[in-house]
Amino acid sequence: MLDQPPNITTGTPELVAFRTAEQDFCIDIMSVREIRGWTSTTSLPRAPSYVRGVINLRGSVVPIVDLAARIGLEALPDSERNVIMIAVVEDQVIGLLVEAVFEILSISSDVIQPTPDIASEQVKTFIKGVIAEDERMIRLIDLTHILPASEGISV
Repeated sequence: MLDQPPNITTGTPELVAFRTAEQDFCIDIMSVREIRGWTSTTSLPRAPSYVRGVINLRGSVVPIVDLAARIGLEALPDSERNVIMIAVVEDQVIGLLVEAVFEILSISSDVIQPTPDIASEQVKTFIKGVIAEDERMIRLIDLTHILPASEGISV
């Protein structure tokens, strides 16, 4: 029997499914505060390459992370079709730049399979499970590693 991925509660978690770098991913809906249309960012000097900049969100400065670039895929080009998911990651509000949000998934925890052992440790850092749904594979992202403490962004 396969081990349960870490940080997945038993029962029926709800996940926000989205596309970035032409691939399907999801995150726990409890982390998402809102989904916004594309907003241009103000760049920050010497920020990590995956940080697109910051936006003003109702008076708060929020860093925007290109999620594709952060997990090692090709960075997203600027596009009015992109969206920003505002999420809370370990008490910090961040924006996650993705191509599109397409679904809210209500799935049983036992459907989430652990990341295969053949994957590198870096992959396992970001991907905490895989959901095989119909003909697609949706990877479950662990947001706690998107901004590691050594690279945390505070503005």
